[in-house]
Amino acid sequence: LGPKVGKDMKAVADALTSLTQEEINQFENEGQYSILNTQYSILLDDVEIVAEDVPGWQVTNLGKLTVALDVTLTNELKQEGISRELVNRIQNMRKDLDFEVTDKINVRAKEHPFIAEAIKNNLSYICAEILANSFELDNDLSTGEKVEIDENELIISITKA
Repeated sequence: LGPKVGKDMKAVADALTSLTQEEINQFENEGQYSILNTQYSILLDDVEIVAEDVPGWQVTNLGKLTVALDVTLTNELKQEGISRELVNRIQNMRKDLDFEVTDKINVRAKEHPFIAEAIKNNLSYICAEILANSFELDNDLSTGEKVEIDENELIISITKA
């Protein structure tokens, strides 16, 4: 824009960066924008309109379509992820023990601060996915299979119900 607006570059730049979303949409639709109180009419080819990431969001655009995704990991989402990982590990244990797909099981897991809250808050989901009649956290559990979830080792024991 420098050659087009010369000494008024700062005022024009300030006017363009302070446009509202509605004004930007109008600018994109009409292909030009007349800056109030000046003789300048800025063409769409004179500028580049970009979407910037907002903290906690990922933003991308393609033409006139813009998508923003909230990527904040809440404690609830972290616990859900831990629960899904736990289900995966137990399902693999079921397979390794040649359990039938329909076999009901009882689960005991050594109490671990990393997963205890996730298990307690997602117990019904976990039990439904692994067909567990019971799921107990046991501080004294010493036998069972060692599994790892996010670099945390956990001992789990499963038996047919």
